[in-house]
Amino acid sequence: MNWRIIIIPATLIPILFIALQFDIKIEDVLAIGIFPFILAVIAMMIKLGIQGIKFAYIAQKYLGKFDSFWKLTGVRVGSEFIKFTTPMFVGAEFIIIYYLHKKGVPPSKSTWIAIMDIVTEVFAAGLLSIMAGIIALMNGAYIVGVIILGTSIFVTTLWMVLFFLSSKRIFQLPKVISSLVRKFGKEKGEKIVDKTNSWMEEVCVMSKKNLRTTESKKIFTATFSMSLISWSFYGISFMIIAFGTGYVIGVFDSIMAVMGANAIGNLPITVGGSGLAEFGIVAFLENQNPFDVQIQEGNSIWNAVIGWRIATYYVPIVVTWILLVKLALSKYNKTEPV
Repeated sequence: MNWRIIIIPATLIPILFIALQFDIKIEDVLAIGIFPFILAVIAMMIKLGIQGIKFAYIAQKYLGKFDSFWKLTGVRVGSEFIKFTTPMFVGAEFIIIYYLHKKGVPPSKSTWIAIMDIVTEVFAAGLLSIMAGIIALMNGAYIVGVIILGTSIFVTTLWMVLFFLSSKRIFQLPKVISSLVRKFGKEKGEKIVDKTNSWMEEVCVMSKKNLRTTESKKIFTATFSMSLISWSFYGISFMIIAFGTGYVIGVFDSIMAVMGANAIGNLPITVGGSGLAEFGIVAFLENQNPFDVQIQEGNSIWNAVIGWRIATYYVPIVVTWILLVKLALSKYNKTEPV
């Protein structure tokens, strides 16, 4: 985990580049004001808090009250640290599975709960990002729109297809991968393949057993709604920061801009989407190429973007790290299997 702390400073490079490229001084960022900055941080914390509550709700619905609701919430919020320090929209689910396993939950159940949590998150983000991509195309921002739609449609479709197909068929490791693992791993590789296939089969059985039930449909609908609200607070955080710089933007436009930037930031190029999200949000609002470093020099929007990035990335990364270490990775006695 220490390597993640080391690479965090690397995420500052795009911020420094933007500041130098567009002659943004520290006083420009400070001009946002402490009140809008705090409100933006609060909006981001609400976003993360809703994610945590959603996970705790799913876990207790399927497993009963095996653990404190608020501890489960804190664990889920802490797991976001992994997503903040890795490329693409992945990471948090591994902490969830790890934590549930340590609490005595069978791998198939813990994986199913993690999948339910991440799928509703991806589905909600995907729909909002697709809306943002369509709006970008309608406004003539073709490069932005294509990138947003390409990323969001691919990720959303992949997760949703795998999620729903898992209730109809048993997934196993592809034969090519299985053969390679067996060839190079020999006896150990054989055990890895067998264990992985067994685990995947158990997950699919769990999916078939639960996905079509009325209770699971209610859980999916409720958690999907929570995810939409959660992502909306993420979008609102930029509007709050923007007002502090004098850049006026409405709630809907702010949500669309942030979700469009989030889709671009999900490209597996930089850690935590650093740089991609910043250029993406400006490109969306200005209808330009997100990879054009000459975008609107001197525009006050860059002050808002940097302030927003600090409030929604660098502050939360500290909070999530603390929760990850104190809750998800802390030592405790394993409880009886659920």
